[in-house]
Amino acid sequence: MQRTSAYAKENRPGGRAVGEENVDTVFLVLLLLLLGIGLVMLYSASCAQSLYDTGYRTSTRYLQKQAVCAAIGLLAMAVLSRIPAVLWQKFSWHLYGVSIVLLLSVLVMGQSVNGAKRWINIAGLQFQPSEIAKFTMIVLFARLTRSFGAEAKKFRYGVLGFGSALLGILVPLALEKHLSAIMLMGMVAVVMMFVAGTSPKWLIAGACAAAVFVIIYISFMGYAGDRVSAWLYPEGDPSDTGYQILQSLYAIGSGGLLGLGLGKSRQKYLYLPFQYNDYIFAVVCEELGLVGALLIMVLFAALILRGYWIALHAADRFSTVLAAGLVTLIAVQTILNLCVVTNLLPSTGIALPFFSYGGTALAVNLGEMGIVLGISRYRNQAKKQEDFL
Repeated sequence: MQRTSAYAKENRPGGRAVGEENVDTVFLVLLLLLLGIGLVMLYSASCAQSLYDTGYRTSTRYLQKQAVCAAIGLLAMAVLSRIPAVLWQKFSWHLYGVSIVLLLSVLVMGQSVNGAKRWINIAGLQFQPSEIAKFTMIVLFARLTRSFGAEAKKFRYGVLGFGSALLGILVPLALEKHLSAIMLMGMVAVVMMFVAGTSPKWLIAGACAAAVFVIIYISFMGYAGDRVSAWLYPEGDPSDTGYQILQSLYAIGSGGLLGLGLGKSRQKYLYLPFQYNDYIFAVVCEELGLVGALLIMVLFAALILRGYWIALHAADRFSTVLAAGLVTLIAVQTILNLCVVTNLLPSTGIALPFFSYGGTALAVNLGEMGIVLGISRYRNQAKKQEDFL
């Protein structure tokens, strides 16, 4: 059976494919705004730590590294926005296989950073394979959604099909003790399975099973159990397990309505651990106040909603699910991080997209948004009726 082409093959004068437009300007502007504000806040949150770590030689150590990764990410975004979605569909299984190999390699030659063995070094480049695995899982789920079609409502496809592919990623992550990545990818997978047509009853049953797994996992992992105790009773051990969340809440509370002013945080002076990473939003609240924090949350909400709009107006089923999955990844990361910083959830180690320090995550996130921008080029085409693979 001949496959329906994802995009028109003809070209207009100037090289643009028929039906192709410029990328979605609203989405691009929102993305660049968040990136710019994120870099400013990263410098503010990390300057004291940078001075301490460098013997008071420079306050821009972390900003410099993040800026380089931002430049790489923007270049990747520009390149990936030009790659037709059909190519991701074609090589989805190849990418999936590479991700599993990289995840397994962490167990053999991984490097420990801050007590966690989740990084590998290839040719001098240090990165987390889990960041790549998140992307490839989304690409594969989009491919399976198109392949299964209406059959996704059946248990064989909608549960066993997607579940088997997901386990290929989650099992190596479990061996790495990377609970935060497991939670994040599981949540994104549930949303994508729902979009694909998996019966809600199976999704609810899967969520219950996942909850049981998390409880058992935490009971056997002492550090995870400590995080739950700190979440429920941070005041019970204010100098140890509850210290970080209490300092985060102090920062949020001291910001008040309008904040102390940009650069004037007090908690960033080595009181709040990981103030430039997982807990950077606490510094945002302290310096910009409730008003500034809400404005940033509005920008995130607008970016996510516009991303879903692009997904709904994509040219084909694969592109719709791919864009929805990538936007959901940003949405879930944002929500989980904000909930942790405000102590609505126990610490998960999930960073705030475009704000938290982390070169691999930033570059990958920008590249993923480039794919969404590429899909937006065909947003005004009628969705194609495709034959299922």
